[in-house]
Amino acid sequence: MFYWIMKHLVIGPILLSIFRPWVVGLENVPKEGAVVLASNHLSFIDSIFLPLIVDRPVVFLAKSEYFTGKGLKGWATRVFFQAAGQLPIDRSGGKASEASLETGLRVLGDGKILGIYPEGTRSPDGKLYRGRTGVARMVLEAGVPVIPVAMMGTEHVMPIGVRLPKVRRIGIIIGEPLDFSRFEGLEGDRFVLRSVTDELVYDLRALSGQQYVDIYASSVKEKRATQSR
Repeated sequence: MFYWIMKHLVIGPILLSIFRPWVVGLENVPKEGAVVLASNHLSFIDSIFLPLIVDRPVVFLAKSEYFTGKGLKGWATRVFFQAAGQLPIDRSGGKASEASLETGLRVLGDGKILGIYPEGTRSPDGKLYRGRTGVARMVLEAGVPVIPVAMMGTEHVMPIGVRLPKVRRIGIIIGEPLDFSRFEGLEGDRFVLRSVTDELVYDLRALSGQQYVDIYASSVKEKRATQSR
């Protein structure tokens, strides 16, 4: 109920009137049933605007740090993400990654829409980076379609490190569903997972027009952090 009120009566109408997002392909999101929305990731606000334009609730797996902050800011962030229907995940790898997978599968098992970023983190420079295979494994295990989504211009509204957004129009392009049922039962094959992930990212590249870089975005961020010390 709180999610519906915030989306339709409070935050949603305000943000939509200010940023006036243009949307292409909304009809590609099914009216019911489990589906994965796999989006490029340019800005913090991607997780805000995509759920606003989709009629059905979209559950995102958000990094756990958003739910564990201290003080007033930490409380406000936690309440916001909970109200937006987002679930905390630990991205440290190993068993934490398995737990994240199980969380996503539960969401899909309930017939809901799961939002996920194949790159695993925000792009540091607006380019599209190599996808993580977790999204492929989730799609194959759940046996659900995946829909590529291109966020357009959100990196100019709220770049990494900026606290207050700039008022600029953004766009969202929703592609046609991708069916990977031909790989049923092969979710344990790492070559299949890489193939599925690369096909998905290829579609994201076609939709977004971004320059593709065949390395992980997290590696670029780590290298830059090391150089800045």
